[in-house]
Amino acid sequence: MMEALANKVGRRATVVLPAKLRRRLGIEEGSFVVTEEREDGILIRPAAVLPVEVYTAERRAESLLNNALDAEDYPRARAEVKRLGLDPDRTKHRRPQAAKPRSRQNQAGAAGRAGRRRPG
Repeated sequence: MMEALANKVGRRATVVLPAKLRRRLGIEEGSFVVTEEREDGILIRPAAVLPVEVYTAERRAESLLNNALDAEDYPRARAEVKRLGLDPDRTKHRRPQAAKPRSRQNQAGAAGRAGRRRPG
């Protein structure tokens, strides 16, 4: 078990953590800690803080247009961008390509291959 240290509560209810303990736990000025009330006292431990990305309307528009599934889905994405109050034509993005129709020769070949069974 770790050794218990007594600290004095300072102005504005601040508690100074011993330097040796701060170094061992990686707590430095500006670090976040979690405080939890426990049955036998207060637990103070380092906190993991993850940044949250806040998307601008322009970034959301770019994402909508770039993630359109296909040429049929693209008009829906454009309409959504317009609802954001932005012009889809002024938003940097990649326009989805229309599916290329198969030639009759390729369609006939694919149909013939689909009906064949492989020897098992």
